[in-house]
Amino acid sequence: MTKPPFLLGRFVFASFFPYNGINHFLQHREMAQYVDAKNVPMPDVAVTASGVALVLGGASLALGVKPAFGAAAVAGFLAGVSPIMHDFWRVQDPEKGQGEMINFSKNMGLLGAALARMGVESRKPKTLSQALRLPQAVLAD
Repeated sequence: MTKPPFLLGRFVFASFFPYNGINHFLQHREMAQYVDAKNVPMPDVAVTASGVALVLGGASLALGVKPAFGAAAVAGFLAGVSPIMHDFWRVQDPEKGQGEMINFSKNMGLLGAALARMGVESRKPKTLSQALRLPQAVLAD
């Protein structure tokens, strides 16, 4: 049986991503303008694709359904987006640079957690009777 601290930690970690992914859709125009300012090609597509990766990856992690794939989606997003969108080393304004450095550092911490989660083996039921036990099937990772 999966331990409660792991389940709580998994949910707290994972819930960050769908929340932010949904914001990619709710704030699409503003985010696309920001992405365009960072010279990312096809900013509308980039915002939509990253929103999908965050929602699906985070939901996968939170629910424990194919969590390695969810962690890979989140890790891919963080590794690809962070150096482009939070390039603090290029920002001239010290206040803005500090904000970008904070966001970059946060994303690197989240990336580390996603990579660590990719390395955790998921437990799968060995028999049909084990799979049909709702509390174990729901809480199993």
